[in-house]
Amino acid sequence: MLSSSDPTASGALVATSEAAGGEALLRYSSAAGRWVLAATVLGSMIASIDATVVGIALPALGRSFHIGLASLQWVVTAYTVTLAGLLLFAGALGDRYGRRRVFLVGVVWFAVASLLCALAPAPGALIAARVLQGVGAALLTPGSLAILEASFDPADRSRAIGAWSGLSGVGTAIGPFLGGWLVEAASWRLIFLINLPVAAAVVALSWRHVPESRDPAATGRVDVTGGALVTFGLMGVTYALIEGPSSGWASPAVLAAFHGGAITLAAFLLWEQRSPQPLVPLSLFSSAQFDAANVVTFLVYGALGGALFLLPIELQQVCGYTPLQAGTALLPVTVITLALSARSGAVATRIGPRLQMSLGPITVGAGFALFTQVTASGDYMTQVLPAVTVLGLGLAITVAPLTATVLAAAPARRAGTASALNNDVARAASLIAVATFPAATGITGDAYLHPERFSAGFHSAAVIACALCLFGGLLAATAIRNPRRAPAASARPVRSHCAIDAPPPQSPDRSP
Repeated sequence: MLSSSDPTASGALVATSEAAGGEALLRYSSAAGRWVLAATVLGSMIASIDATVVGIALPALGRSFHIGLASLQWVVTAYTVTLAGLLLFAGALGDRYGRRRVFLVGVVWFAVASLLCALAPAPGALIAARVLQGVGAALLTPGSLAILEASFDPADRSRAIGAWSGLSGVGTAIGPFLGGWLVEAASWRLIFLINLPVAAAVVALSWRHVPESRDPAATGRVDVTGGALVTFGLMGVTYALIEGPSSGWASPAVLAAFHGGAITLAAFLLWEQRSPQPLVPLSLFSSAQFDAANVVTFLVYGALGGALFLLPIELQQVCGYTPLQAGTALLPVTVITLALSARSGAVATRIGPRLQMSLGPITVGAGFALFTQVTASGDYMTQVLPAVTVLGLGLAITVAPLTATVLAAAPARRAGTASALNNDVARAASLIAVATFPAATGITGDAYLHPERFSAGFHSAAVIACALCLFGGLLAATAIRNPRRAPAASARPVRSHCAIDAPPPQSPDRSP
């Protein structure tokens, strides 16, 4: 799914193309290359599927543990907060200590945490296991793409990454369907147990077929302090936003968490200014184009995160959908995005990103506005399908130009860090939205057990999501500039990907 043309693969290994360690790089047509691609696709797939199946299982989780909406929020955000906080740090670990090594640690960690989730006897145990699962996802997510970039011959690298992007997107697409089927057929616990055989296959393939790679320039210390500060800062702010409505905003625990989290995040920025090898080079934010693209990312993915957290509950608790029906109802979003993102990226390459980054979020907002028409009857053809179709079209228009703009606004040597940072912005936006949307729309506590009350709150959430996207489109129209026309040979390839989760992570800067 790339806008650049795929080079023709020939031969198995190219003896003249060698990695820094002197080993021949892989060709796409070789058996060795296909094994590496299979390992990385399966590895990224377990994380992307998990991000979607849990949403479908939320009503079943609530009934099983007899918990309110705040606990369901924690089931989602506990995973996202450690994933977002540690993603850049994990990429740096892979560059420094070996990408395959860190990737394998992440896969095993994710599998063990998934088992703990499946066996959780109480909500607190499940939430704690989700925190650990997020750590595993942070370790494996940047490694999957970094391994491809380091292992494949430059002539075949775009083709390999395109296959990785498309196949990983298929995993995201089947996630809601698979989650709904497992919950309906047996139990929500199976959505975590399904990760174990896949993880075992990834470990076996990686151990035997994936070559080790490092960044020879990454010789200093990894920014452990920066990784800890941003993670604990996000945890503190998230705790306050979720617990504030139920415990009271003046509660000592809520105030301490919010102020402590805000201070910790401020300390992270100060630390990054002084760190000799920062996780986030703050010089990236000297570009107005880069800043604007990331603000648009925050608005659009915040709207997505908040609304799509509530949508599966609306479909099941209000409209009477089964988990399988709810999961299937969301398939058009991902299918449309997968089918059209590459074409959207190609158009943006020809005409510049401004038009699509302006119209795309507005179209996404129109999709959210259509969700206000969903009633208790939940008729799929007249109420749900129009909304998810428009939403998918809006994402297809937006995502590839948005990612390309972020990459183009950063220096070439910082492209990996810029992409990973944009990924983190998207995840942080989703994290904050999941924490704030329920309180902002009056559906805290056990509101999800009362269909009329929840439906009114969901409609309000859809309006908020629509407003965020409209603002994002207007911001893009005023702040994004089309680049000057450059020779085709020097243009950077645009990497398209599924938008339902976040832009594709990349590990920090590396040379090809």
